[in-house]
Amino acid sequence: MLGNIMNKYKKSVAVAGSHGKTTTTSLISIILEYSGLDPTILIGGELDEIGGNIKIGNSPHFITEACEYVESFLKFNPFIGIILNIDEDHLDYFKNIDHIKDAFRRFADKIPANGFLIANIDDMNVKELLPKIKCNILTYGLCEESDFTATDIEFNEEGFSSFKVLHNGKTYGHFQLRIPGYHNIYNSLASIATSYILGVLPQDVAKYIPIYKGAHRRFEMLGEVKGAKVIDDYAHHPAEIRATLEAAKNYPHRDIWCIFQPHTYTRTQALLNEFAESFDKADHVIITDIYAARELDEGKVHSSKMVELMQHPDVRYIKDFCDIADFLYNNIKPQDIVITMGAGDVYEIGRQLLDKKN
Repeated sequence: MLGNIMNKYKKSVAVAGSHGKTTTTSLISIILEYSGLDPTILIGGELDEIGGNIKIGNSPHFITEACEYVESFLKFNPFIGIILNIDEDHLDYFKNIDHIKDAFRRFADKIPANGFLIANIDDMNVKELLPKIKCNILTYGLCEESDFTATDIEFNEEGFSSFKVLHNGKTYGHFQLRIPGYHNIYNSLASIATSYILGVLPQDVAKYIPIYKGAHRRFEMLGEVKGAKVIDDYAHHPAEIRATLEAAKNYPHRDIWCIFQPHTYTRTQALLNEFAESFDKADHVIITDIYAARELDEGKVHSSKMVELMQHPDVRYIKDFCDIADFLYNNIKPQDIVITMGAGDVYEIGRQLLDKKN
């Protein structure tokens, strides 16, 4: 159905990738909305600027996330397709990384010859696909061979980045983000390249990008308790965990507490070793039970196994959310950061913790 709707829009944008789809779709949406292009928008998260996750516009512009799970994005025919990155995930459906890369190649093949693929050239799995692509290609990244690249990167006291963007080696503009982390520099470059194709002036992009302060559950600041900041994030893959914790490191803090809820048994089992190596940027780690989502527990994997594999100086498994909230309340100190992390209902722990200050 979404593919059929997309076919009615001449300037459709489909944002694909293993990570960063919601943030990049949100950035593009805000840029186009505030530029007066009146796009139709479908986002996989809640965006305050449009009052939810859907906005119906009255123009040829359509922006949506394009999820690779069960190859559903192959139902789309975008004018602009974006591939942010390609990683091992959804291994309950995909056989291996080669199967995943082939799905993304077929997604790129859906773009018409006069359309555009915007690709992260720093991602080796994405770069490998580019010689096989028949449409126009615009690349972005931090390497010099990118069509759009960021240089002179600095982070302020809040962990937000500013940088200069070069387009084919020439200064395109200076940009300031209100979302933390190196991974969001990549997401913003994808949105800048998209805006370029759609004719938005760079000075307008620079004006509107800082409006975006994050969708719900994307490094979302929930509040403070005992002088510690409580943040919630949707990260549920090892690469996302590392990126989120790296972003937190740029934020003023004493200690970082990470409370992670694994998401689905198949993902946890397939990437167990990778998960175990993802938390080195956190000072303290708590692992909860696995969130089943669409799956049944066949007894093949348990959160305690992840804890056993982790070479971390302070990691523990705690089953009940209320016990986790109590433990945190009794141990956190001023200037600490508490991050609840996962695609399930782990955010409830943050809410319970914040309730204790009342």
